[in-house]
Amino acid sequence: MGSASSGHHSAPRSAVRRRFDQLFREIAKFGAVGGAGLLVNLVTFNLVRHATGLQVVRASVIATVVAIAFNYVGFRYFTYRDRDRSGRTKEMGLFVLFSAVGLVIENGVLYVATYGFGWDSPLQSNIFKFLGIGIATLFRFWSYRTWVFRALPVQESVEGATKAVVGARAFRDVEAERPPVRVN
Repeated sequence: MGSASSGHHSAPRSAVRRRFDQLFREIAKFGAVGGAGLLVNLVTFNLVRHATGLQVVRASVIATVVAIAFNYVGFRYFTYRDRDRSGRTKEMGLFVLFSAVGLVIENGVLYVATYGFGWDSPLQSNIFKFLGIGIATLFRFWSYRTWVFRALPVQESVEGATKAVVGARAFRDVEAERPPVRVN
């Protein structure tokens, strides 16, 4: 009786564990691409700022745009490579939209620090750039996984599996009706 009870609870726990593991892998992949994008963003920001003498927020916007392009490639072909690819134009449009919102969040933090509080030394600019990226990253993770790189609908996955099983059964049935081959 105890084993039936524990068996009953293991199936839901197993499903929860699989979902948690899947989410953990997604977060790790998102973090890997995001970490590389963060490096691209900060290096570009400091290079543009010091090489051109542009204002802090303008240099930051350029760096953010470069990082967004870098991140799209990483997210599409690494983090979310198994997600639906049928609406690439819609996907890119939503990616640009949500990335633009992230750009405003990220650079809004830097703008307030720089022009609202006068914190514009290179160290302060990098700290607030980093903080803005962190806040924007939370928004981007939620929006990209929810709206941009959508999971294939469960029904499509079930239909595909059903077709595979039906096809395998039909093949088996045809093979069973075929007379045996004699080798002389």
